[in-house]
Amino acid sequence: MNKTIQIKDLSLIIKKHQILRSVSIEFESGKIHGLIGRNGSGKTMLMKCICGFVRPTEGEVFVNNKKIGKDCDFPDNIGIIIESPGFIPYYSGYKNLKLLANLNKRISSEQIIQSMKNVGLDPDLKLHVSKYSLGMRQRLGLAQAIMEDPNFLILDEPMNGLDKDGIADMRKYLHNFKEQGKTIIIASHSTEDIEMLCDTVCEMDKGILTVVRK
Repeated sequence: MNKTIQIKDLSLIIKKHQILRSVSIEFESGKIHGLIGRNGSGKTMLMKCICGFVRPTEGEVFVNNKKIGKDCDFPDNIGIIIESPGFIPYYSGYKNLKLLANLNKRISSEQIIQSMKNVGLDPDLKLHVSKYSLGMRQRLGLAQAIMEDPNFLILDEPMNGLDKDGIADMRKYLHNFKEQGKTIIIASHSTEDIEMLCDTVCEMDKGILTVVRK
């Protein structure tokens, strides 16, 4: 299966403000691709265009050779953390994931439980998500992103709120996903994370993408 993401001449204008400027890039499978840049540089909007959450003004996005917005509204088989993961605050972590899993009905309760264990969360914990620490919420967001075993992972600042052990765990998970041949794109402010994890690095600045390392 082709697990690449192709972006061709992508531009985005919102309220007369140019967010993305003729972005063209291909993200290959079996690699971790890093996006760096200041806040407001266009990283998150590029990710939202890949996921089908935002329609570009010009250009095309292909995921698995399917054009987003034409062949499908949203990519198949994709796991996402963009901005703060949203959960129902008065439900437990497991119940939140169970509700989400019921939308697609692709996975069993055992797979949900395993995804929580994989990111270091106790699936039997009855604590409401509103009582979770920032790091626990981030782990739950990753569990949600990986639980259906997606071919693509789009992760915006996945280390936010994690302690030293959590960061080490997250790096290990991402390396494992890469070894499985998945296509992973992460945006991070951490130079150390980018250096340790990423096979390719692109920088966004005022909506322009520049390849730093390929």
